[in-house]
Amino acid sequence: MIRHGFAETNEFKLHYAATGPDDGHLLLFLHGFPEFWYAWRHQLDALGDAFHCVAPDLPGYNLSSKPPEVARYRTRRLIEDVAAFAAQFSRKKKFTLVAHDWGGALAWAFAIKHPDLIDRLVIINAVHPGAFQREIAKNPAQAAASQYIHEIRAEGSEARYAANDYALVWRSLAKTAEAGHITPADRAQFVKAWSEPGALTGMFNWYRAMRMDPPKEGAPPPAAELYNDEALMVRVPTLVIWGMQDTSLLPGCVEGLERWVPNIELHRVPDASHWIVYEKPQLINETLRRWLIPAAN
Repeated sequence: MIRHGFAETNEFKLHYAATGPDDGHLLLFLHGFPEFWYAWRHQLDALGDAFHCVAPDLPGYNLSSKPPEVARYRTRRLIEDVAAFAAQFSRKKKFTLVAHDWGGALAWAFAIKHPDLIDRLVIINAVHPGAFQREIAKNPAQAAASQYIHEIRAEGSEARYAANDYALVWRSLAKTAEAGHITPADRAQFVKAWSEPGALTGMFNWYRAMRMDPPKEGAPPPAAELYNDEALMVRVPTLVIWGMQDTSLLPGCVEGLERWVPNIELHRVPDASHWIVYEKPQLINETLRRWLIPAAN
């Protein structure tokens, strides 16, 4: 049974959903855009028998705090928010980070900065910063696929995306819903979360705060790298699950990850999209359980 609560984290109040024994090994789930804790409901239900599963609404989302300042969504600050939040559940032990999309971008950065705090990392369709830096500079298809970022970051985008019952927010999930993986009842939950005061601004500020800017259509690629390899090394065992039909983060994003992640296990899923968590929850749960059971013992 999923239980809910709030945790004070730095100056934030973060809402979370949880299952499993409080003294169990912590699995901390970080959702992406335009989601909230609900993205992980199938994992919370399935894995609570063996783990302490906790899925917060990240800052800016649903019932968590939503500061309006863009600077508050810089990755370096969000990393410390995750560390402070996890400390309230991990009982001073290492925990496992499981993340998707923007939550995955934050999880990559967290693993780079705090390998001492986690025992394992699980990434689901979220690009490592080194791979993204490479792809937007050298792969025109990825640069084109990332143009939506400029739409979201634009002034006044909140009003455009909220119009017609959040039609522009919903469009990224629409095909998955049409295939039957997201129900009308699920959509109602998403709309309720997006309708929370300040939510769209908080959600969009994650994009406005990002350092890596995809070149606008017709513009030259970035002139210089933001990060060097040593600054991007992930030194914990890492599982990457990737839906290969992702149209936002193209297959090139998982090529050559060993350059930054020497201890990696990569699962390509040919018939899944960016929204694999909804499309194949049983596959996700079984893969996580197989890979994570040693961490619970």
